[in-house]
Amino acid sequence: MGENMEALREALLRLWDQGKSRWKRQADHPEPLPPAPEGVKEVLFICTGNYYRSRFAEAIFNHHAIEAELPWRAFSRGVAVHLAPSDLSPYTRAALEARGIDSRLTAPTRLRLEEEDLQRAVRRIALKQAEHEAYVKKHFSAWQSEIEYWHIHDIDVAPPDEALPQLEQAVLRLIREIQRTE
Repeated sequence: MGENMEALREALLRLWDQGKSRWKRQADHPEPLPPAPEGVKEVLFICTGNYYRSRFAEAIFNHHAIEAELPWRAFSRGVAVHLAPSDLSPYTRAALEARGIDSRLTAPTRLRLEEEDLQRAVRRIALKQAEHEAYVKKHFSAWQSEIEYWHIHDIDVAPPDEALPQLEQAVLRLIREIQRTE
């Protein structure tokens, strides 16, 4: 891994470690991850609770982007974070652990989607059109044409052992697409 990418990885992990206590103290109003360093592009993963799918996609993307030495970083947000029972799904945590992926490659808490998130991302991906398109249309109508929709089911439709591998494959396709254009 190149020196620059290792430095980016370490800076990202340090930032999230430092932010954990601040986010825990300010659970009602956590501070978002600051914008990426200059020259680093960002992809935004959007789901409902920012608890399960989007956080898995975020960690998978960050892990593989670091491994591929891509100047990209993922972050994630939810449209209804109040519905999530805690900060990170145990299914997400277990799936990352099984893959040897550091859970610190996803933010330490769930965060609600804001206009600023859409502005800072180069790519914006909502994880299921049937769940998220109406919300985007109602709250962020100016961004409708800027959001890509994937079709990854939530846990109420597909069990984690089906949904998370599908999501992982979609993220890996995205990584390969970015590699071809970088």
